[in-house]
Amino acid sequence: MRVIGLDPGLRQTGWGVIEAEGSRLSHVANGVVRSDDRLDLAKRLLQLKQGLEAVFATHAPDSAAVEETLANQNPGSTLKLGMARGVSLLVPALAGIEVAEYLPMIVKKSVVGTGHAKKDQVEMMVTRLLPGCSIAAPDAADALAVAICHAHVRATGAAWSLGRADPLRRVAE
Repeated sequence: MRVIGLDPGLRQTGWGVIEAEGSRLSHVANGVVRSDDRLDLAKRLLQLKQGLEAVFATHAPDSAAVEETLANQNPGSTLKLGMARGVSLLVPALAGIEVAEYLPMIVKKSVVGTGHAKKDQVEMMVTRLLPGCSIAAPDAADALAVAICHAHVRATGAAWSLGRADPLRRVAE
């Protein structure tokens, strides 16, 4: 299964694509879609939409996950970030792909082992979990972490649906 993770932002939205085969993960691509801050908000959102649509057309993901955003002290910034997040939810929906959403703490816990990990810790673990991966930008590392988190959640759900109470247990056959 090909998974895309998205880390929404108005200036730049990070994206990362991985392949997940059971518990095996491999890096496909990553990058950022940027908007021109000299343009008005509507045109910037359009730039993000068109950039993400190009990523989806190029990499054809089967599944998508978006990092949820938490409110910050500046209400205007929070609102603009929410709009960028809306674009990140809209593009996969328009492509007919279901979208999962994860809180940053869940993503960090899934990848690093602690929900309060710092950005550099997340990036380091992403490179360990995806050997040979060259990360384009910190937002791309976050997006890859979202994709990894989603792949882990899906694998766990698949194991549970097969009737295994503990998806990590080895079954002697």
